[in-house]
Amino acid sequence: MSIPDIRKGAEAKMDQSIAAFRNNLAKIRTGRANPALLDSVQVEYYGSMVPLSQVANVSLLDSRTLSVQPWEKGMGPKIEKAIRESDLGLNPASMGDLIRVPLPAMSEERRKEMTKIVRSEGENAKIAIRNLRRDANEAVKKLVKDKQVSEDDQKRSEGDIQKVTDKHVAEIDQLVTAKEQEIMAV
Repeated sequence: MSIPDIRKGAEAKMDQSIAAFRNNLAKIRTGRANPALLDSVQVEYYGSMVPLSQVANVSLLDSRTLSVQPWEKGMGPKIEKAIRESDLGLNPASMGDLIRVPLPAMSEERRKEMTKIVRSEGENAKIAIRNLRRDANEAVKKLVKDKQVSEDDQKRSEGDIQKVTDKHVAEIDQLVTAKEQEIMAV
């Protein structure tokens, strides 16, 4: 393994960490409806628990309402029950085959709580990035120890890895700020 391979591997893993962080942010509820909000809901389907997206189509009706269209006729009540029992605090209403899920307006206190959650998620993502930096630097140190590269190469690669780390941490900060603004917007 060479220094460029180590750097590329670390950068790829950092990109994956940011993708996972974006996914987590999409699940955090703001005042607006987002189909990803229901991704964590599990529905009982013929004796096994499956994600809601596998038994119904989830889409937006308007900025504060989701619509859930079951693919089978008998699934409506089960889907309603699963959404109601999830910890999202939602109250679905059935309209024939279509299930409407209105999102209640958030209080100021709840919004502040959500921004704390966003910051904590952001900090966890930064920790993951820093751990990847540490692993990459240790891999380079091992190459120096095995006398495959010089100490000058080690210093240079640590600088490169730090630049990549800084870039990813800045991206996380940007995402956190954007999400906080989205949550606090009334």
